[in-house]
Amino acid sequence: MTQKDAYTDNSFSQRLLKWFDAHGRKHLPWQQNKTPYRVWISEIMLQQTQVTTVIPYYQKFMERFPEVTDLAVASEDEVLHFWSGLGYYSRARNLHKAAKKVVSEFSGTFPRSVEQLMALPGIGRSTAGAIASISMGIRAPIMDGNVKRVLTRYFAIHGWPGQTRVANDLWEIAEKLTPESRTGDYTQVMMDLGATVCKRSKPTCQACPLEDSCIAHKLGQERLFPESKPKKDKPEKSTIMLMVVNQNGEILLEKRPPSGIWGGLWSFPEISDPEQITEEAQDKTGLMLRDYDIWQPFRHTFSHYHLDITPALTFVEYPEENTNCVIKDSDAYCWFALTRPPELGLAAPVKKLLQKVERTL
Repeated sequence: MTQKDAYTDNSFSQRLLKWFDAHGRKHLPWQQNKTPYRVWISEIMLQQTQVTTVIPYYQKFMERFPEVTDLAVASEDEVLHFWSGLGYYSRARNLHKAAKKVVSEFSGTFPRSVEQLMALPGIGRSTAGAIASISMGIRAPIMDGNVKRVLTRYFAIHGWPGQTRVANDLWEIAEKLTPESRTGDYTQVMMDLGATVCKRSKPTCQACPLEDSCIAHKLGQERLFPESKPKKDKPEKSTIMLMVVNQNGEILLEKRPPSGIWGGLWSFPEISDPEQITEEAQDKTGLMLRDYDIWQPFRHTFSHYHLDITPALTFVEYPEENTNCVIKDSDAYCWFALTRPPELGLAAPVKKLLQKVERTL
């Protein structure tokens, strides 16, 4: 088969679908009862996240929110709680917003067009295509990381796929290759081939149904495609996280702003100067500082910068005349009980620090 054949006689899709029938993945949780809602949740979770990591999160999420209406009426805190640990929390906030929109504007039924799906928060062209093709049988191409890898290798397409020129070329190719029938299976096989055969660092080309016509393989240059994003040094930032513990063994948490890093999640109050520990702990709680201990710093890396975190375990106590903790703004702060943890969305490093505090107390 030549590259020209791939466009003209459906040889590309036919060979892939034959391989899918014999080797494709068919038993993942989201491949059962393929409703638009279930496919949508899986596609959002699988962005930037491995299948093995997603499976337990998906199962718990679907158990708690089995239908889009269940997700729409839930609180943001509960949604973020079931997302805690998956990262990229804007995905969860957009899921919540989109669920509300599906219920309010479409009576709980997902729209049946790529354009309308893309109008929902957090759904781009590739995700819309996956929902439409897998759950509705609509012919629509996708362009996730697996598809980019397969196409750039097969056609030896130079340039980083994030560049507009390269992205446009890939979408044009994907549109031409997507078959008129079995569109859901074709979408799945493109993802499966990239995930299990055309892997990033160790492709098993001998198992690939496209081996004899893949240009990168013929050139022995599989590992050169897709080309990487030009590297930039990540900036470094630092913060001190105040882990304020009261006499009940509860820990003060602060709700972060709705946008930005860890948006909408609960975290520890942050300061930049250790000299602020006493003032901040007393100001935020109305309690007296008894003692504090600064722990060893550690690094948490985001996609675009490194954050060096210094935890400060801080103990406060009630004045004799006061038996209750005072919090100035109860919507922005709460006392987190380690023995009875509420269902809140927590950033991964915060969850780990809470576990460490529990072992320390």
